[in-house]
Amino acid sequence: MSQAIEITSISAPGFYGLNTQDSPLDLAAGFALIASNCIIDQYGRIGSRKGWSPLNSSTGNLGSNDVGVMHELVQSDGTLTVLFAGNNKVFKLGTSNAVTELTYGGGGSTPTITASNWQCASLNGITYFFQSGHNPLIYDPAVSATTYRRVSEKTGYVGTVPDADICISAYGRLWAANTTSNNSTVYFSDLLSGHVWSTGTAGTLNVDRVWVNGADQITGLAAHNGFLFIFGKRQVLIYQDATTPSTMTLSDTVEGIGCIARDSIQTTSTDVLFLSNSGVRSLARTIQEKSAPERDLSKNVRNDLSKKISNEVLSNIKGVYSEKEAFYLLTLPVNQQVYCFDTKMFLQDGSLRTTTWDSIQPKSLLSKRNGDLLIGKTGYVAQYTGYKDNTSTYRMAYFTNHADLGNQSVTSIVKKISVVIIGGSNQYVTIKWGYDFLTNYLSQNVLIPAQGISEYGIAEYGSNATVVAYYSEGVALQTLIANGSGSGKIVQTGYEMDINGSQLSIQKIEIQSKHGRLS
Repeated sequence: MSQAIEITSISAPGFYGLNTQDSPLDLAAGFALIASNCIIDQYGRIGSRKGWSPLNSSTGNLGSNDVGVMHELVQSDGTLTVLFAGNNKVFKLGTSNAVTELTYGGGGSTPTITASNWQCASLNGITYFFQSGHNPLIYDPAVSATTYRRVSEKTGYVGTVPDADICISAYGRLWAANTTSNNSTVYFSDLLSGHVWSTGTAGTLNVDRVWVNGADQITGLAAHNGFLFIFGKRQVLIYQDATTPSTMTLSDTVEGIGCIARDSIQTTSTDVLFLSNSGVRSLARTIQEKSAPERDLSKNVRNDLSKKISNEVLSNIKGVYSEKEAFYLLTLPVNQQVYCFDTKMFLQDGSLRTTTWDSIQPKSLLSKRNGDLLIGKTGYVAQYTGYKDNTSTYRMAYFTNHADLGNQSVTSIVKKISVVIIGGSNQYVTIKWGYDFLTNYLSQNVLIPAQGISEYGIAEYGSNATVVAYYSEGVALQTLIANGSGSGKIVQTGYEMDINGSQLSIQKIEIQSKHGRLS
């Protein structure tokens, strides 16, 4: 008597995102062991990320060098200007997104720029550039739209602008820290005057004796909802009433958790996200859960992330929060990888759903006021858009967890794998399956036909691939079928495809199997 067909279904595969932290056999079906070049789409499906397309057609004096930092200046009349640095120079995107080098327009000798890792901040229609070991620079379009100067060369300059490595604009003034001679003092400018540092309401805040967990150094600043957050490597200081620096007071501290990468700090509408010595953290949740420091947003990838960060130059790690895309990105340039943390929801353990990108490789990131996400590349300022990487395809991959098909004590024989795909066009999906934790996968290539919303019905392609296509309102829902083979007690499936211009998501997976002999 033949064994009955058993059906194992996975709805919303990959819904929980990547999990490389826990035992692969004990994972819930919604977790992924590989989620490469993926996002969790608005419907909770694992799907293809967008690609990138260069905005500039020629590199100008940037040449084949990295765009190390980007910043958007918003002027009072609504004018938006993208500024960036690379090749030890500063630039803006000019007319038709041309790369326009800003030249020195001051009255002295041209500043020597030996690096491009500035931190930029805008105040009162002016952008300020701060970088350790360099004179702070200023771009003031009201004076000149094509030149920069030293901050000290602005009319009305008072005091000494700190040669800081950290700078933010908040509560109507500039805040700076980590100078070449002092890493425990926060400097703040006069109100609405980023060039006034010793008169008016300008001043300093020394935190050398405030650190509660021993000596530390300032690694970053953030501001939110009237608070000033001062990050050390191993702790965070929280000052309230920062809108009036003369009366602000220390309101709270966080011990044992700090920020290790300046440019990972990103402010959302309700929170501050940053890279700590224990993973990606939410400042709000960290403050609330000081008694449980083991909880972090990157919990499900913690060890892998920590191992990769150990190989990085921390100053080159960049972060960005995109409200439009609803994710926080963290770049790891040495590893040539991006971690994408989906912020639409928290998992039950307090972590964020995570995927990785391994082929887009940003050098810097910028979320514009209009929601556009810009990506600094080698020689290009690019936009996160479309579904190709600068006209080239990229490889998306999703692999399920390892699971028995209902009974660990018997051998399972996979007979058929069906996967419901949304989108895609004229491309193959490689359906893979393997047994008992081995990586010598069996596989079958199944074609998604070229799509047209006027097409209906059922089509078969080749002797070993079947595609059943349903079309509704321009969205193609297609069931791809692979004929299984082999046997084992534990089964894993995977799905790989070259994204060639069409968005693609995975809706459902169904595995048909028979039970074999008792183990």
